[in-house]
Amino acid sequence: MKRWLQRLMIASVAVLTLGVITPDHEIWTSLQDKHEPNETGARAEGTAYSLELRSEADDVLALGSRAEDQQLVDHARLLSYEKFGQRIGPVIQHEFDTEIFPRIESVIQTTVHNAADRRLAITEQPSGDYAEKIFHVHDQTANQDLIRFHVRTEKRPIDGYFYNFHYHTAEDGFVAHHSVGDIYWSKNTPPKWLS
Repeated sequence: MKRWLQRLMIASVAVLTLGVITPDHEIWTSLQDKHEPNETGARAEGTAYSLELRSEADDVLALGSRAEDQQLVDHARLLSYEKFGQRIGPVIQHEFDTEIFPRIESVIQTTVHNAADRRLAITEQPSGDYAEKIFHVHDQTANQDLIRFHVRTEKRPIDGYFYNFHYHTAEDGFVAHHSVGDIYWSKNTPPKWLS
């Protein structure tokens, strides 16, 4: 009954404002019972997603490890979309899914493969405004970052605005930019992240 009422309220706000004002999803999350599953994908603040890597000597462990690796990759995709928000995400989603994310996934898989017997975790909160951070993959055992995935907004004089996806590694002290790719926005100033 509560979901039905929520959907009715969302539709009412959209109809009454002619779609100019969209309901803030945080409102619905706060109305939701703590025991109900969260449909919007929002999560509690301060939670951490972690992954413990095991040796792949045993076939059963190897299957479990591949499933956990995929969970880490899926969580990275969700954090990327969270950073894009509702204004940027729909515009760049196709190009991100086809060009950028497969490269990010490859880097994550390489890191997971090289980090055997470590407990890896992924950060939970991408940064907003115009900050670069999407997510970091870090070793919980050593309490240090291994890879930092970022996106930078670049203004090119004649072409307009581009999103430059890149990562930094602990191997070089997070100094070098390892480019993943660029996505064109437009000549207009892009909105802030998480908007």
